[in-house]
Amino acid sequence: MADIQGSYDDLFTAVPGALAALLDAGDAGGSVAVFVDGEPVVDVWGGFADAGRTVPWERDTIVNVWSVTKTMTALCALVLADRGELDLASPVARYWPEFAAAGKEKVLVRHLLAHTAGLPDWEGPVDELYDWPSATARLAGQAPQWEPGSAAGYHSVTQGFLVGEVVRRITGRSVGEYFADEVAGPLGADFHIGLSAEHDHRVALTVPPPSRDEDYTASAPGGNAKPSAATGIRVRDGNSVAWRRAQIPAGSGFGNARSVALVQSVMACGGAVRGERLLSQAGCDRAWEEQFHGEDRILGMPVRYGLGYGLFGSTYGWGGWGGSLVMIEPEARMAVAYVTNQMREPADDNRGLEIVMSAYDGLNGLRA
Repeated sequence: MADIQGSYDDLFTAVPGALAALLDAGDAGGSVAVFVDGEPVVDVWGGFADAGRTVPWERDTIVNVWSVTKTMTALCALVLADRGELDLASPVARYWPEFAAAGKEKVLVRHLLAHTAGLPDWEGPVDELYDWPSATARLAGQAPQWEPGSAAGYHSVTQGFLVGEVVRRITGRSVGEYFADEVAGPLGADFHIGLSAEHDHRVALTVPPPSRDEDYTASAPGGNAKPSAATGIRVRDGNSVAWRRAQIPAGSGFGNARSVALVQSVMACGGAVRGERLLSQAGCDRAWEEQFHGEDRILGMPVRYGLGYGLFGSTYGWGGWGGSLVMIEPEARMAVAYVTNQMREPADDNRGLEIVMSAYDGLNGLRA
């Protein structure tokens, strides 16, 4: 059995066991954290930080969590809304006047958070993602693909720039700076949107699925989107220095399971963790407000979207390309995070769900 490092409550032994099973099945490395009432009951890691399996995954190894980053960007918007600085029901153009171009004057801020704004495709070159003014100007000039609010289509890359520019217009700070100052800093969370060079030595680069190479490209499993419309993001893009340095708030966040679970425990615990209150209970509850329920045009599958999070029964959260995931269970005041550098083919990847189910085993013991 794979060697698992870290600590865990005896009730939650199924969690490190689940991580070990994934590593035994061929994964390179990963970490898992379960927080209840804002404190860790599981904080474990194992495997390797490199494809060659020569560098052990350490306590402070961090990895690109891809779209789990969206939950961090959403939290920034929810904090601003809770503080009365952002009206989620207002037109985006109230904060970002140039955005009203090409028939987008009726797009509301909540549409951005719920993937219903009609701007799902990144149609520029990958290099333009590293230039914030160019990326946001491109999106401001685009016309929506559908009547905003009437349908949903996963905004895999674009959502972060759209929400992030609203944050920047209100605060005068980039979303990465705002997150660092108002969320990660107060909590002491090791999560970064825009990674400085001092952290490069800790990064576990993404490993493509078996039999794939670094040209492996993100793609939706189905839906009606034109295949040629969106620019494909490759593993080698995500592994580049340029990607790490840039702020791509829908997909370039770097952290470990501990930091992801700590930050999202704010949402699980009514807005406050470890004596730091980031928003009110009502502010947390906004995430639950269903904005769309039906088939996602891009993903080709039924979804329920709240404000910045996917809704799944009594839980909410989101996963990232490559397998990383965060799940929030407010009733139990629990947050579960799994991060990995090992991709699998999406159709065969249930790892995050397996980790979450193993956490429920422990939660049931805690409640007994």
